[in-house]
Amino acid sequence: MSTTQTQSAPSTAVPVAPAVLSLEARLAAVEAAMTVVLDEAAIAYEVRTAHIPIDPVDLDDVVTLPLTPALQPSAPPASPVAALLQRAQQRLLINGWCAGSQVREDGARCLYGAIRIEAAGDRSLEARGLEVLMDAIRADFGDADSVPVFNDRWADGRVPMRILGQAAALADNRGQ
Repeated sequence: MSTTQTQSAPSTAVPVAPAVLSLEARLAAVEAAMTVVLDEAAIAYEVRTAHIPIDPVDLDDVVTLPLTPALQPSAPPASPVAALLQRAQQRLLINGWCAGSQVREDGARCLYGAIRIEAAGDRSLEARGLEVLMDAIRADFGDADSVPVFNDRWADGRVPMRILGQAAALADNRGQ
């Protein structure tokens, strides 16, 4: 009895080096994968929120306001000093605030410069406005020597504008 055995030769496969992708090809592959993930997330969001009722917005009902805070006070102050301080605050809101000078080339003013221009040459009104402003400054900060020194301490006009509003309220409360 003869047995024929067939032996197969052991296969020795030659390893193939992985293909090297260019940067553009790798970026395209990542973008395609992210697109799939984002599409799946969008569908999941739609499914999860489908039961939430949505009322359409009538654009005629939307109120548009200027980007700056209310430019007109709600009620004009009864006292002339309070009115002066409010006008100075409005001027700073419109024209801008500055430090280091009374007025810049672009029209921005410091606290003192805004009060001075709004007093329109009335030195008595200007002095009373500066006095009330110093009272408001001392109430919150206590250590300022003058309005210009206080004004120049700040990098932006947020705090000086707030103090000017507080001074206007103080003058109105005092009836000045």
